Amino acid sequence: MQVQLETLSNLERRLSIAVPMAEIDAKAAERLKRVARTAKIQGFRPGKAPLKIVEANYGPQIREEIIGDTVQQSFYRAAAEQKLRVAGYPRFEPATGEEDKENFRFAAVFEVFPEVAVGDLSAAEVEKPVTPVTDAEIEKTIDILRKQRTRFNYVERAAQAGDRVIIDFKGTIDGEPFAGGSSENFPFVLGQGQMLADFETGVTGLKEGEGKSVEVAFPADYHGQEVAGKTAVFEITLKNVSEPLVPEVDAEFAKALGVADGDVEKMRAEVKKNVEREVKRRLAARTKENVMQALIDSTKIELPKALVEMEIGRLMDQARRDLEQRGMKVKDLPFPPEMFTAQAERRVALGLILSAVVEANKLEAKPEQVKALIGEFAESYEQPEDVEKWYYESADRLEGPTSMVLEDNVVEFVLSQAKVVEKDVAFDALMGSNA
Repeated sequence: MQVQLETLSNLERRLSIAVPMAEIDAKAAERLKRVARTAKIQGFRPGKAPLKIVEANYGPQIREEIIGDTVQQSFYRAAAEQKLRVAGYPRFEPATGEEDKENFRFAAVFEVFPEVAVGDLSAAEVEKPVTPVTDAEIEKTIDILRKQRTRFNYVERAAQAGDRVIIDFKGTIDGEPFAGGSSENFPFVLGQGQMLADFETGVTGLKEGEGKSVEVAFPADYHGQEVAGKTAVFEITLKNVSEPLVPEVDAEFAKALGVADGDVEKMRAEVKKNVEREVKRRLAARTKENVMQALIDSTKIELPKALVEMEIGRLMDQARRDLEQRGMKVKDLPFPPEMFTAQAERRVALGLILSAVVEANKLEAKPEQVKALIGEFAESYEQPEDVEKWYYESADRLEGPTSMVLEDNVVEFVLSQAKVVEKDVAFDALMGSNA
């Protein structure tokens, strides 16, 4: 096999390869003989047709398959011999120039992985959020849990803030009904902002069976463009008023949260442990994001176009699956690749940089680290040992925790090298995020 390597740009290469035709002929003849042993050809028993007839029927297909295999195998063997780290898939082209009857010639154009030189991390500044968990945060969380278990009891009085009401309403604009402007037996809680303020003001103070005409001005930026900036008149009839009953912090409440014996102090301790775990997770996620940005900012890197295009394809497929799971039909929905380009470039860059940092500093995930992380996952389940067993039953299932440990190792390494600036983050701001 003859190989010639050309550098087309920083990352793009061309390998010109020549494989002796005799080698291809020999492989084709060998495969033809194997096929002939079982070939079914009309007029002959299986495997009994003359070789020339078998060749006439199967020869072109076999030769095409052999050439395809030869192209793939020769390319990756040549790339290995040249110590090339191929990024993505090569583009194969027929050779140009004089005809060569002795050799099968082709060329492969491809990209290689860039050399990644991580910048000076000691010059980087990484913000590390800090959120203390005090008794006030625990009480606030318990209060939220109480409100989540609110029950509503029917009352015979005028509706007020906090009540759940059931109404019928019919809306018109300039005397004409509009889409979404009418409903029957519609429930909502007053004071939670589910409806426009003018609408809720009109309902407040009504008693069961009473009706009222309410004028409601839709904001100019209202999500329903057909009514945005317009004024509607709603005819409202109140059908039911129920007042909220928030449970007390007692044994029954503790049992509802999973404390079998109803011990309120045990419940508080469990809530505290869960809150601290969630705060820790969210702080770690924010710190990790800041570390990743510091790595990107500190490292100049040219990205292989092939890897970016592959990542764009993955992101597009993921977006389609997400929309399909929500019940949307996306078969003919256009997904412009440029929508995903920036995200794909960031992910490819981080993948290359993380790989370089891990290799250079020996930050691979250790088995004991993976085990400890899985233990943290399992801790919030009733049968943690079953969760741990589930992870260790499959190497594929271990990939997720292993990747997380590896990223955590990188985060700790970067924090040890960079200038870390702690920043207080309010509990509500942290827990209100989707981290």
